[in-house]
Amino acid sequence: MNRNDYSGIIEKLKPSGVQLLAVSKTKSVEEIQALYDLGQRDFGENYVQELLEKQAQLPTDIRWHFIGHLQTNKVKFLVPFIYMIQSVDSLKLLLEIDKHASKNQRIVRCLLQIFIAREESKFGLDETELDLLLLTVNRNRQEGRFSHSQISGCMGMASMTENKTQIREEFVRLRMIFEKIKMSFPSDPVDTLSMGMSSDYPIAIEEGSTMVRLGTLIFGER
Repeated sequence: MNRNDYSGIIEKLKPSGVQLLAVSKTKSVEEIQALYDLGQRDFGENYVQELLEKQAQLPTDIRWHFIGHLQTNKVKFLVPFIYMIQSVDSLKLLLEIDKHASKNQRIVRCLLQIFIAREESKFGLDETELDLLLLTVNRNRQEGRFSHSQISGCMGMASMTENKTQIREEFVRLRMIFEKIKMSFPSDPVDTLSMGMSSDYPIAIEEGSTMVRLGTLIFGER
């Protein structure tokens, strides 16, 4: 981890007010602690077991974000402490989060993961699935359900390509979906558009990202 690289990124993000999520998967407790000591508080992990091991050893005021594909049977392990689950890609998963959050008397912030890339290997809701989820949540909230899972916005990953025009188009689409989610929950704090990684975050910021997920630029190559 390079202190100067980290400081430089923080300075770049300041004018736009974009939040930095440090992607710490595969990184050691010592490396995360070093970044914490520089003031970083938001860290993103992809694997449940790895996150549980790190969370037990690191400061309790870290805001842990889960950004990997999450199986419903693993939700119960994260809900007691997780700050945000960014990879909600099905109504079934959201229901499970809400159930366990209720048991733990917590409200868990969630981002809906949207499929915007041209790569079938990526996860996420398509627009038809998104519309059905938004409709279902709104209807059920009127009956007191979904009171422990707060939809705070959306997350997406652009295609892995050198074509910057394509990346920009995908981010523009995600921004439009973010606006749709905000309109679906007008009285809620829907304030997080998580888009942009080490390879494409400048474009993401230009297109309205509020949070970028950076690993390689901060910690170096894996």
